[in-house]
Amino acid sequence: MKLIQQLCGLLLSGVMCLAALTTTASAAPQIQHWTTTSGVRVFLVETHVLPIVDVQIDFAAGGAYAPAGKAGLASLTHGLLTSGTARLNEEAIAERLADLGANLGGTVDMDRASFTLRTLSSASERDGSVSLLADMLQTPSFPADVLAREKERAIAGIREQDTKPEAQLSRRFMQAVYGDHPYARSATAESVASLTRDDLVSFYRTRYGARRASIALVGDVTRAEAERIANQLTQSLPDAPADEGMPAASLPNANTIYVPHHAQQSHIAIGMPALMRGDSDFFALQLGNYILGGGGFASRLTNEVREKRGYAYSVYSYFMAQRGKGPFQIGLQTKRSQAGAALKVVNDTLNTFLRDGPTAAELKAAKQNLVDGFVLRLDSNRKLLDLVATIGYFGLPLDYIEQYPQKVSAVTLADIRAAFARKLPAGHFVTVVVAGDEPAAVTPTVAPAVLPNKP
Repeated sequence: MKLIQQLCGLLLSGVMCLAALTTTASAAPQIQHWTTTSGVRVFLVETHVLPIVDVQIDFAAGGAYAPAGKAGLASLTHGLLTSGTARLNEEAIAERLADLGANLGGTVDMDRASFTLRTLSSASERDGSVSLLADMLQTPSFPADVLAREKERAIAGIREQDTKPEAQLSRRFMQAVYGDHPYARSATAESVASLTRDDLVSFYRTRYGARRASIALVGDVTRAEAERIANQLTQSLPDAPADEGMPAASLPNANTIYVPHHAQQSHIAIGMPALMRGDSDFFALQLGNYILGGGGFASRLTNEVREKRGYAYSVYSYFMAQRGKGPFQIGLQTKRSQAGAALKVVNDTLNTFLRDGPTAAELKAAKQNLVDGFVLRLDSNRKLLDLVATIGYFGLPLDYIEQYPQKVSAVTLADIRAAFARKLPAGHFVTVVVAGDEPAAVTPTVAPAVLPNKP
């Protein structure tokens, strides 16, 4: 057993560079795809360099799918799925994972709830690991003691975060940008405290069905073996309805919101709903954003705000592509006393970019960076798994990896200007400033009344 664990540790930490060399030296990995009889979409990349299999299963069960008033339900349900089954408690699961030398993880965002499994590809370790994950996904027990503990832990974490200006900025920004859209929901101490075991069971039964799932597999596994793994993981999932998608997000009216806080640094965010996964403007927006604020020291915002004026150590922008319109956001921290000046520079830089777009030299450099950087997303099985899972869950083209360099290279200056005009229309930018001093209202000067002449 110790030998297996040592081998796992070696494989996980030391020799992934072999996969990197193999991947970068060959053609783009080929994604095999099929749909099981139960409706699960499966995506497979075979690579037999290392005796490892990586599996990710995604469900349309992210935070935005929780009912109104029950924010935090998605994360709590996800956590308890791996905390007890009909035949194994939390400790037994941990011991079984250690015996198998397997690695289990997972995340929850607004769109999806994900579980990842890394195992040796030898039959006994692989089959035992897959069987354990299948047990957790299909027969969760939602133990009451673990639920109470995790609720207490979550509430303590939320209360601690609520004191921090960056956490307040994130919450207030999403609320201001999305209004009553599900993307605006964030867990509060009160919403988590109100959750019951029945809430978790109901969410599981309605959100963790095969028709809401996609599976990605990368590694030392054949098509036949992958088919068996996919069927084993999903054959007894709840009979939940198919994913209903995400409601459309309305554009907010332009607004600036000041949130009181005692911090000496002002925390600022600017943005609006902008980009869905699979949008035809994706590549133009990625290139344009690299030039505007996503390219670190190569970006205009960093040059104008940090290098020229020293207003902030870091300033950035990004598009978060999601199932619904994910946000475009500019963010920075600056001294409270210079927040107004920094905000003016950011807005001037943004408006100039929206009006004129990038230069030819900026676009050439951005293309080179994005194409070269994309290779680094393929230099290990785990990174490749993340990309394949994203392609599968969001329904991107199966040749996305192969086409990425060509799509980037084909973008023109006109494409970027048009894409930014479509996705970031004037009159809809929301600005949130936490720990900033709201400008005093200017009282208009009123001329004194002219008294009539006395007779």
